[in-house]
Amino acid sequence: MIVVAGEALIDLVPAPAALSGPLPQLLPQRGGGPYNVAVALGRLGSPTSFCSRVSTDAFGAALLSGLRDAGVGTELVQRGPEPTTLAVADVGSDGSAGYGFYTEGTADRLFTLPAALPEGATALSVGTCSLVLEPGASAYEALLRREFENGVFTALDPNIRPGLIADADAYRERFLSWLPHVALLKLSIEDALWLADLGPDGDLDARLAEWLEYGPAAIVLTRGGDGLSVWSRGAGRVSVPGTKVTVVDTIGAGDTVNAALLHRLREIGALSHAAVAGLGAEVWRDVLGFAARAAALTCSRSGAEPPYAWELSA
Repeated sequence: MIVVAGEALIDLVPAPAALSGPLPQLLPQRGGGPYNVAVALGRLGSPTSFCSRVSTDAFGAALLSGLRDAGVGTELVQRGPEPTTLAVADVGSDGSAGYGFYTEGTADRLFTLPAALPEGATALSVGTCSLVLEPGASAYEALLRREFENGVFTALDPNIRPGLIADADAYRERFLSWLPHVALLKLSIEDALWLADLGPDGDLDARLAEWLEYGPAAIVLTRGGDGLSVWSRGAGRVSVPGTKVTVVDTIGAGDTVNAALLHRLREIGALSHAAVAGLGAEVWRDVLGFAARAAALTCSRSGAEPPYAWELSA
């Protein structure tokens, strides 16, 4: 079983222009990076459980319904009366999305460390806002460290939202402290440049190689329409092109990549630090290519709507 830990929230996504009046119309959609990863894993067919704290309000009920519809277990979900976090999406002309967040006093911030993961949990995926917003951030961090020490395969996707990070330098130091407890690190190129504190012309390759030495077996970098690359201990650098698609928006695309990587690694029996470290270039091309196709399907529709297994096998 793959456990995904982190926030579940409601994305407020711009409605089609035909529905807009003097003020933009915003449609509520289920979201949050970890939530999207869990739903995507469920749709792909991987046994998955979601670990979070979700409101008892109507949005919270809808979030739980979406998990169950995807076949995702909710036994690790804590509940609380506080409101659901909201994220207002601003979609650009190229489909890229920026976000404004309403997080004060919301339910997911009050997550507490569970006593244990279910028996049979082999992997843990964490990331996004849940590792920024206290007091829950410290609990998720403790979960990451504990389960790595317990031999669980750990995946980290920081999914940086700069507007939520009050002290960038402190967060960068905290990020480095996580790496010895991470087997698979997934970053967008924007995340990587921000974490490395580099401009577009900085030597990102050197920084990725440096981060690999902190402990991860592999680092996967997403480059939007230009595809994906991996820096790994066994295969060095391997890249695949993006899958061409008409982009509606990019909401949830990176989360779909995260899920697709974990799903494919599970399928080939490689959900361990040693196995990922030993993968060769051809296997990585297969894994990255699968993730690229999955992300393209997500980009072809509005909001975070990851694909089902049958869509990728057609």
